[in-house]
Amino acid sequence: MEKFDLKKTLPDYFKASPSKFSVVKLPKFNYLMVDGKGDPNTSHSYLEAIELLYGISYTLKFMSKDELGRDYVVPPLEGLWWAKDLNSFEKREKSKWSWTMIIMVPNGITKAFATKAIKTFKEKKPEANISKIRFDSLTEGLSVQILHVGPYDAEGQVLARMHKEFMPENNYVFNGIHHEIYLGDPRKTSPEKLKTILRQPVKKK
Repeated sequence: MEKFDLKKTLPDYFKASPSKFSVVKLPKFNYLMVDGKGDPNTSHSYLEAIELLYGISYTLKFMSKDELGRDYVVPPLEGLWWAKDLNSFEKREKSKWSWTMIIMVPNGITKAFATKAIKTFKEKKPEANISKIRFDSLTEGLSVQILHVGPYDAEGQVLARMHKEFMPENNYVFNGIHHEIYLGDPRKTSPEKLKTILRQPVKKK
């Protein structure tokens, strides 16, 4: 059975230049999602969200392989981040952030099948709070993105250039929530080598 990898089949989504901002147009995709708020480095709810997302994503992957005959690589973790003051991202004031952590679900997997996977995961992990996870979609459309290589806390200066230089110079304004795609695993990769796609949905002013 051939295993497909969304990182390879969706290059506009999972690839970006590390040297310049690019503009892409993205269609609707489905995800497993968990909402929360606060500093991800200290929030218990953040750790719980990650455990739920990975646990259910892998349950879904193996059920897809066994029951649908479609095997795939579980996509990278992603995060949607927002705050009342957008400058808090540039200043890295993490306690003021709200977030939705997400993992993409391949096309062809229905909400009903994902719900079945969530129930299966609950049977194996009865202590898990599955009420926090949901199957939902996101359509970002026109978006500006760049690949940030380095520590997460060094993102502020890149976001400042995106928000205050590239977007105004190209007549773009905000049209959605700040989005990050984590291509590196912080448990296995040194901070200076971490790769993160920084994305901002936009529209013409």
